[in-house]
Amino acid sequence: MKRRFTVVMLVIIIIALSIFIEYEAGRKKINKQPGPTTTSINKEIGIDSSQIPPTPEGELIKYGRSLITNTSFYFGPSGIIQKIGNGMNCQNCHLEAGTKPYGNNFYLVATGYPRYKDRSGAMETVQRKVEDCFERSMNGESIDSNGREMKAFIAYLNWVGSNVTYDKKPAGTGLQELLFMDRAADTSKGRIVFINKCQVCHGKNGEGQMLADSSGKIYPPLWGANSYNIGASIYRISKMASFVKDNMPFGASHNAPQLINEEAWDVAAFVNTQYHPRKNISGDWPVLNKKPYDYPFGPYAEKQFSEKDHKYGPFASIKDYYSGKGKK
Repeated sequence: MKRRFTVVMLVIIIIALSIFIEYEAGRKKINKQPGPTTTSINKEIGIDSSQIPPTPEGELIKYGRSLITNTSFYFGPSGIIQKIGNGMNCQNCHLEAGTKPYGNNFYLVATGYPRYKDRSGAMETVQRKVEDCFERSMNGESIDSNGREMKAFIAYLNWVGSNVTYDKKPAGTGLQELLFMDRAADTSKGRIVFINKCQVCHGKNGEGQMLADSSGKIYPPLWGANSYNIGASIYRISKMASFVKDNMPFGASHNAPQLINEEAWDVAAFVNTQYHPRKNISGDWPVLNKKPYDYPFGPYAEKQFSEKDHKYGPFASIKDYYSGKGKK
């Protein structure tokens, strides 16, 4: 009887162990799926996250980096601090924790603020920049401007730009401005690019793809209720096209692009033609002749170009007009 019991227990243990091994294999397979990376070294600006010192300031910098890469975990729909975001992470738009060349990085934040911004018509601080991202790109609410999380964000942003001087603009800063096409961006052609190049990661309906633990998106939604709202900078197709050209599809870079310029312009137009949450932007760009050439909402300082022209182009004549007349 005792021997039978021992055999039964051994069989149970073997079965349990095999289930556990199968589960772990599946979990590792999921976790090895390609997704946003966070490389620790950036030679151009001389930062290495592994060298952040084990000091109170260093811990704040590390926390700030975590907030950038896992924003939804802290502030998303199930956020452990506040539930004020749409589930996107800062890193979805600022690649590799804001350090990737031409990946909408943070190189100039430390030396660029406070500064006057034409969009608001006012002097803005780094705090305001962070708040804007929460209110626009994450379609949520701003966080406590004096809280520990805001201090961590600022500590990290300052660390990224700690080796950048006021007279220096590192190669790969921000986004590269694309050459204009001699035609308007075509949403029908953009849809084909999306299906062939983007849909596999971002979903048939642009809904994005969740992380295995459902704490956030491994690939962000490109439109819909959980995407960025119409007040986000990337809602301008020049910003989206530049971002796409140097970073998309997954694995692309400035030195190894996978799309040509026309494909980037067209898919940007397609994505930004889809539904994005509304936001009151009536106070943006109070000086009309300071509006960007591709700002898709009037009124404008001129009546020569329609709202459709400003949204889809062709942009060369609009920019020439503003450079030569409207923005003197």
